[in-house]
Amino acid sequence: MVQAARRDLDVTVAGWAGATGMGDSMQDQEMTSKIAEGKGFIAALDQSGGSTPKALKGYGIEEGAWSTEEEMYGLIHQMRSRIITSPAFTGDKVIGAILFERTMDGLIDGKPVPQVLKERGVVPFIKIDKGLEDEANGVQLMKPMPTLDALLSRSKALGVFGTKERSVINLANREGIAAIVKQQFEVGQQVLAAGLMPIIEPEVNIKSPERAAADQILLEELTKALDALTGDDKVMLKLSLPANPGLFDPLVDHPRVLRVVALSGGYSRPDACTELAKNRGVIASFSRALLEDLRHQMTDAEFDASLGAAIDEIYTASTQKA
Repeated sequence: MVQAARRDLDVTVAGWAGATGMGDSMQDQEMTSKIAEGKGFIAALDQSGGSTPKALKGYGIEEGAWSTEEEMYGLIHQMRSRIITSPAFTGDKVIGAILFERTMDGLIDGKPVPQVLKERGVVPFIKIDKGLEDEANGVQLMKPMPTLDALLSRSKALGVFGTKERSVINLANREGIAAIVKQQFEVGQQVLAAGLMPIIEPEVNIKSPERAAADQILLEELTKALDALTGDDKVMLKLSLPANPGLFDPLVDHPRVLRVVALSGGYSRPDACTELAKNRGVIASFSRALLEDLRHQMTDAEFDASLGAAIDEIYTASTQKA
């Protein structure tokens, strides 16, 4: 089903873009304003590749439930479609959603997923990284992305607003952290050149024995990279919640930063929300912490109530600060 949708989409992208006004500058400006100033948070619905079976298991679907990769991706698409079309999932509290490439290329009720999100008032983003390299200098850089330009072009045509790319910092190694920031901003420039907004995500492992020191080095390296941006360029930042609350205030206030969002990083939702509420100006971009209570076996009423409760809790931590 998903594969067929992808084939159909190659033919119909241009038609959808023209028919819906995707790419219109006013629409882009509306999305920019919503992300920059909107009250709410960004849902991360972008589990991919090796993390898909884990996401399905958390949803109550065991690995034996599919026999091919296409069937597996079909199941995860059904899960995401159920989330996106839930009455609880609207732009009133969810201002954006990050999609996996296959989800972006799929359809819900015959419409491209980014268009469905926008009709619900939710700004679409796309995860663009292809996974992580092996650790070196205490960090994991992103793997090469040789087809990135084509993905960015397709994403823009489908009305996607921005991208997200993830690296991981395990130790407070300045050389490694500087390399991660350099790579992230190089990719970010490629994204900006394609007319999209990059979410730069250098994740500090919250289990790192050098977490606080890594946070501090990352703050310094990010500040240097932001100060070096030219023209009118702005980026978004997706960061682990810092060991010392308020550390990233200078990034929240930086004129080159459209918005700072936080990942849950392995925290349970209550703990992630507690930490998030301590950080001024930072909103959530949670994945597992958003979806952890949802199960395939739930009735629609149970599913919508559970998702709604999670959305309310994360919205409160994003908008009401301790």
